[in-house]
Amino acid sequence: MRVGEVLKLKVKNVHGRKLVLSEPKSGNQTEIVFIPKKVADRLREYIASLNIGDDNNVFPLGYTRAREIVKNAGKMVSVNLNPHDFRRHAATYASRSGVPIEIVSKIILRHANLSTTQRYLGKVSDTEAIHWIDNLYR
Repeated sequence: MRVGEVLKLKVKNVHGRKLVLSEPKSGNQTEIVFIPKKVADRLREYIASLNIGDDNNVFPLGYTRAREIVKNAGKMVSVNLNPHDFRRHAATYASRSGVPIEIVSKIILRHANLSTTQRYLGKVSDTEAIHWIDNLYR
């Protein structure tokens, strides 16, 4: 998810492993984000432990504070991080793990155009290209 979408997420929009985004960046009225079971379980526990009401934001903070939290977490492991790095990493990890680019584009990143995803993932090194060719044609 984009950091802005995370910060706008309300409890009433959390439905198990589906998150319903109101007013997403795409301009659609809503969009669905699918999350892993482990994340859904932790999110449910977090909401329950803080007794957050349905109409309240799950994470009541602004972009500046969210960015600061991510930056500080990165410093703890000597990595320069910003919130968007997590989105890029999720897409790159999925792509490198063999998830079809259409799924990375339409489901994980929710891009309208496949070409946006292709630019987003960047270039493939010669080493990586050879690795995938070797795996494909064993």
